[in-house]
Amino acid sequence: MLLYAQTPARRSRQILADLIAVLLIAAAVWFALAVHDAIMLLAEPGRKVESSGDSLAAALEDAGETASRVPLVGDLLKTPFRSAADAGSGLADAGQSLQDTVGQVAFLAALGLIVVPVALVLLLWLPLRLRWIRRSAAIRRLLDAPGGTDLLALRALTGPPGDLATIPAPPGGLADAWRRGDRQAISALSGITLRRAGLRS
Repeated sequence: MLLYAQTPARRSRQILADLIAVLLIAAAVWFALAVHDAIMLLAEPGRKVESSGDSLAAALEDAGETASRVPLVGDLLKTPFRSAADAGSGLADAGQSLQDTVGQVAFLAALGLIVVPVALVLLLWLPLRLRWIRRSAAIRRLLDAPGGTDLLALRALTGPPGDLATIPAPPGGLADAWRRGDRQAISALSGITLRRAGLRS
């Protein structure tokens, strides 16, 4: 199975198309990751809020524990500190929630920026490459089969007429030479079909 044409011009075009496809995919991935990182910067306030909330809750818990040691009124003093510590924990939870939301948005944005361009590139490029690979394999099988050269010559006769002008026409024309089984004309005609496919005989 051939992945690239055997003729230099066609092979160069295929390699160039493959490189462009790979570069476009790499650029899409790079851009998506850059967007992801930029969106994740929005999570920084959430991290600060979470850190401040945790610090405040810890400080208030410590103050509550200290206040609880005051004789007679310790339990009464501890309750407001505990309530304030719970509020600090709620603040930390809000910061964490903001970070989670920003992370999800960043992930979905990056995923969309990767999937859509990559799918578009693959839809435009991959079918053409696969079709050429299948067609070249079919032509090679046909060339190796009995009577395959005759069929390739017929394909050249029924294809675009421009290439037919490149070979000398025998008396009676190329079609007549093909019908008569003229091996030289058939070989020249099958060579046209092979060159059109980017193959060599």
